[in-house]
Amino acid sequence: MYKNLIGKHSTKIKNSVERGAVKKFAEAIGDLHSIYIDEEVGKNSRYHRNIAPPTFPQVFDYGVIEGLNLPAKGLIHGEQIFHYRRPLLVGEDLFCYSVLKNYLEKKSSKGTMGILVIENYGEDIEGNPIFFSQMTIIITEAVRQVMSFEST
Repeated sequence: MYKNLIGKHSTKIKNSVERGAVKKFAEAIGDLHSIYIDEEVGKNSRYHRNIAPPTFPQVFDYGVIEGLNLPAKGLIHGEQIFHYRRPLLVGEDLFCYSVLKNYLEKKSSKGTMGILVIENYGEDIEGNPIFFSQMTIIITEAVRQVMSFEST
């Protein structure tokens, strides 16, 4: 279904680590650590400013991988991991993009499941890597059938 897209990537999209967005995100996840929201704590930290929670890259725009048309609902979030070279700094801009790393299909008792592995990358404005995340998305047989029906 998506094997022909392995290795394709989106164009880089500029994102900002905005103070208000970091505060809202920290509130939403229930982690109000002062390093995320208290400006004085940020100034006195080794980073000299506030940082974003580790899962904050979930809010970034990574662009679109052409041909990767996934439904808005019905997918299963299988797994996600984050790797950082350094924290995201409040106030910085970065460029983000996605790469379709792998796609495979497995038979199950309910039909064929598609398993997508997508990596998201964030780089500073000079192109230095800051983080990457890898997520696994499971496409159930029911969703695959709807997708096939909609594409005809």
